[in-house]
Amino acid sequence: MMRQAGKARAMARIGGADGSPATSGALRRPRAALALLAVTGALALAGCQTSEMLSPSEQAARAGASQNVASLSEVIAANPQDANAYNLRGSAYGRAGDYAKAIQDFTTAIKLNPQFAAAYSNRALIYRGMGDTKLAIADYTTAIQIDPSYTAAYVGLGNIYRQAGQYQQALDNFNAAIKINPNDSRAFHNRALVEEAQGQHQQAIEDFGTAISLAPSAAEPYNGRGLAYMAIGKFQEAADDFTVAVSIDRNYADAWANRGDAFSKLGDVEKARQSYRAALSLQPNDPKAVQGLKALSGGAAAAGDGTATSG
Repeated sequence: MMRQAGKARAMARIGGADGSPATSGALRRPRAALALLAVTGALALAGCQTSEMLSPSEQAARAGASQNVASLSEVIAANPQDANAYNLRGSAYGRAGDYAKAIQDFTTAIKLNPQFAAAYSNRALIYRGMGDTKLAIADYTTAIQIDPSYTAAYVGLGNIYRQAGQYQQALDNFNAAIKINPNDSRAFHNRALVEEAQGQHQQAIEDFGTAISLAPSAAEPYNGRGLAYMAIGKFQEAADDFTVAVSIDRNYADAWANRGDAFSKLGDVEKARQSYRAALSLQPNDPKAVQGLKALSGGAAAAGDGTATSG
């Protein structure tokens, strides 16, 4: 499976594998409507990635989210009964790492509109990131009851079961999302993660490939498919996928470390060393990168590798 960097980063990317914030309703005042339209686009862009020590790009996303909070607060001041504005600001708070305020805004949105499936799903994502899976499951379930076609809730619920190792329940939810929307790249990506965890490498490769065809600018499916290729000994294909992943996201430490493994298997010592060092420059003391460099140098630890930069 894809290597997990820790719990904070997955939640820093509100949206992503669970779906970017959804909106509904219209503002009553033209000026406020224009402001909301502008921040909606920014939020959608900030949430299109999908988890624990923030990378530089994620820190930038948080800074942008803070600016969106200010703009949305003006919208709410002009339209205090607009549930959609609270939902959007809750999403911005989530990206900024202020989970308490995010939950407060999603709860307000739900009070104003008890049939607001997106607000339930977004609040569930916050609960999930805080480790409260019971409340997250309850909110995702409510979102699905309100809107049985809301795929983001199925994907979010599936991810809870996937991370708990309850793979059949996870697959049931990802399959439901795909049945509703065969173009949902998140569902294919996460189903592939389950298949990879179960050792079904070829099926995982196919699902990662579908996710890539639907969302070619997302780095994670390339990294996932690369790991599946590694598992079946197709090291050149793996190296190609990891290279694409880091070209999309230069701050993707896991993909750099995986790229190092692939080139090490291929016997390309220079590219392997460069990749491991790039991983360590982003994530010092990364175990895979540290061990990879030791192996390349015959088992001797290389001083300074933990802070080297990519060349």
